[in-house]
Amino acid sequence: MRRLRPLTVPRGGLLSAFTAALLLCLLGVPPAHATDGALVRAAEARATEGVAREAHAADAPSACALRGTTGWTDEGHDTDRSVFQSSRGTIDVGMIFVDFPDAPATESPATDAAQITPGAEWLWNASYGKTWLAISQHRQWVRMPRASTDYGFARGLTHETHEAYIKDAVAAADRSVDFSRYDMLYVVATRNAAAISFTPTYVYEPGTAGVVADGKRLKWAVTFGQDMWHWGPKLVGHETAHTFGLPDLYAFDAGADAHRFVGGWDVMGLIGGAASQYFAWHSWKLGWADDSQVVCRASAGSDTVRLTAVEYGSGTKMAVIRTGPTTAYVVESRRGVQADAGACSTGALVYRVDTSVHTGYGPIRVMDAKPTATPAAGCRPLDDAPYWVGESFTDPAAGVRIEVLGADGYGETVRITKS
Repeated sequence: MRRLRPLTVPRGGLLSAFTAALLLCLLGVPPAHATDGALVRAAEARATEGVAREAHAADAPSACALRGTTGWTDEGHDTDRSVFQSSRGTIDVGMIFVDFPDAPATESPATDAAQITPGAEWLWNASYGKTWLAISQHRQWVRMPRASTDYGFARGLTHETHEAYIKDAVAAADRSVDFSRYDMLYVVATRNAAAISFTPTYVYEPGTAGVVADGKRLKWAVTFGQDMWHWGPKLVGHETAHTFGLPDLYAFDAGADAHRFVGGWDVMGLIGGAASQYFAWHSWKLGWADDSQVVCRASAGSDTVRLTAVEYGSGTKMAVIRTGPTTAYVVESRRGVQADAGACSTGALVYRVDTSVHTGYGPIRVMDAKPTATPAAGCRPLDDAPYWVGESFTDPAAGVRIEVLGADGYGETVRITKS
């Protein structure tokens, strides 16, 4: 993200309700695999049997919680909650549908909504049941006062022009919508409005007038455009996460490959990537994984760590080696399940975090275990980045070494060393 009487969808209607919620919170797996929790614990016990931590104990997780320095969306743990909304709990979302004098809608609002609302379940799963989008759909078209071509949608859309678009949409819908009920807003443009070409996120800039309706300032919004028909529900996971404070992981300067930093390993990069589960670093930053699921190495020493794949909610999610005031290496486990069901490769994924790097310029960069390999058919560069048993990553300048010691269906055992 560049700085810039409703039908309510019930939680149970999308996820099969309370039992599923409990299982997801505890295990991060769907109810069809309820026995997997015991299997994960058994696998962890087998993998770590006879493997002891080195004498120098790991550091407190807080020693690896890097501070952000950019003043906007970045990888720092000190997210400004006066600007970005909470990433946990239920978020009430109002969804309105707009068309234009030059692009009247001919489809049903329900058709457009169907591209978006499954994103609530996707986010619920990806957050281990920590975040739910309660989307209330106001299924009628409201007419915008200006032609779709007058709103200036293009890469480079300014915060002010985007805010003006949202103000017009809110004013058009205000007679039939009580905006005071909602934490954030989804504005959905008709498919016939080709000029509304992409989907940006709006975050209120403190100290400005902003958008106010029904006595409430609307601080967060996503305005859906034509690209929603390409990306589908995962677009919800990408754009809504900007309102939580997550940056873009694709390159604003596309060059030869806009996805050269992280490929498809996080929905904040390539939205349609083969393995789009959020990085463990993001889950920790957003409060979906807690400190007990993080092993931190900030001082010299070594740790042997049993990692449970990030697609599951339980177990240790990552090992972090801090290398500077704003930098660290992270290793996590990835498996071809849940949001990563289409993964081209699995294993121990290693990446470098730098909280001083701005959104769109590579604040996270995946280390490629096979940089010279040709991707398999249907896969792209970095899709085969994970390290396998017997392989290791080293950064001699930073004094970092990460070795993959073992693996099973639920994760890897790794040794991390900082010299």
